[in-house]
Amino acid sequence: MGIIQLKNISFKYDNQIKPIFDHVELEIDAKWKLGLIGRNGRGKTTLMKILQNQIEYEGKVETNLKFNYFPAKIKTPQETVQMVLMQITGRDYSNFWEVERELDQIGLPDEILEQTYASLSPGQQTKALLAAMFADQNSFQLIDEPTNHLDTAGRVLLAKYLKQKQGFIVISHDRYFLNQVIDHVISIDRAQISSFKGNYETWATERGNADERERSLNATLKKDIKKMEMATRQKQEWSRATEREKAGAADKGFVGHKAAKVMSKALNIRDRAEKKVADKKQLLKNVEIQDELQMNYQPYSGPQSNALITVRDVVLKRDGKQLNQPVKFELKTGDRIVLKGENGSGKSTLIAALLGQENLIAEGEAQLRNTIRVSYLPQDFDQLKGSLADFAAEKGIEVQNLFLMLRKLGFERTMFDYQIEQMSMGQKRKVALARSLCEEANLYIWDEPLNYLDVITREQIQNLVLNFKPTLLVVDHDREFVDKIGTQTINLKK
Repeated sequence: MGIIQLKNISFKYDNQIKPIFDHVELEIDAKWKLGLIGRNGRGKTTLMKILQNQIEYEGKVETNLKFNYFPAKIKTPQETVQMVLMQITGRDYSNFWEVERELDQIGLPDEILEQTYASLSPGQQTKALLAAMFADQNSFQLIDEPTNHLDTAGRVLLAKYLKQKQGFIVISHDRYFLNQVIDHVISIDRAQISSFKGNYETWATERGNADERERSLNATLKKDIKKMEMATRQKQEWSRATEREKAGAADKGFVGHKAAKVMSKALNIRDRAEKKVADKKQLLKNVEIQDELQMNYQPYSGPQSNALITVRDVVLKRDGKQLNQPVKFELKTGDRIVLKGENGSGKSTLIAALLGQENLIAEGEAQLRNTIRVSYLPQDFDQLKGSLADFAAEKGIEVQNLFLMLRKLGFERTMFDYQIEQMSMGQKRKVALARSLCEEANLYIWDEPLNYLDVITREQIQNLVLNFKPTLLVVDHDREFVDKIGTQTINLKK
């Protein structure tokens, strides 16, 4: 198919001091199945915009390829699926069979073509747009977060579909999914952008080793600096003592000359020490995680036998429609229960019912102990706005604690002055998550906490839960995360 060459690429947004890309050089083989990995706000979607020539940048992108981008913009969602897919692919009835072939491979039935696009579930819309994209086999595909609206079964099916394809870059934060579909990684780090051969696991291992090497070198460098600074102080003190000696000396010129030479050496030593300090800062600037996350978890002090959540044969409803078969479970202190089920099986509805919306319960009983402190992280966080200081005050947490948590989650200090509505979806999610971690709580209820979060942050949250072992009720589709942190799984069945 060809290659893509990025030559001396630099770019920064108008309201930013530090550039997102600074003289980047990169070469991509168009046959690669690439995963684009990096912290939220580090420039993944921006790189895709540069490839499509949608923003002005310095440098040059050289390629003979045409790019397709997911998700495509839909101008007429009230049209039938067939008409929408014809519009975005530029096809007519004579060659639409190529789209139908892809729809079949991705698991969508022919009947959906006569439905309106707006009537499809978010997961079905994702699959339809991907099928339309891959019907064009002469383009290089740019796929931006295709797993966000897919349940576990949908992600498995999508991974199977993409494994048959080649020539794409995919942004996804689902580590298990990435391991299934990619054979190369583009990594956007704090100080550089680079490519690796292998899947997510290959990259994670290499990143861990590189971070460890930098930390080890940093520790050695600190020891050297300490020795140099001590030597500087000793030399400077010797020089001052010599100056005092000069006052009573017969040949003041000789002693003064001697003191000046010693002071000159001391200053040279100091300059070398300062250079080492600068080198140290340069060395550490690519390490992603330096401090572990903390959370304000307070185990419930009542009897361990007391359930914090009790669900007895609950059937849920929305808009008069029954969502699930009866479900029952108890959650006690130390339990970490994962709610699983297909999209629409009532996972978020059950959480809403536990938090007070009893009208969502058609049958059975759901109780949340009213003497406990709960930190609830909702799935919907899009509406967050205002300054971080105002947000902290509204939620009753110390703004400095919020800043500290966000720094550990990869926020640059310059972001603290932004309004939340100016932030990316991943950055907004981190603000909501940091708030939950700062709150004092006996129980955490998290509804899809990892949505939009980068793979590095997902590792951090996973390690945090394993370290603190909080009492937790969680819904999430990240297979690696829920498999590692859950002590019990409850399946909601339609």
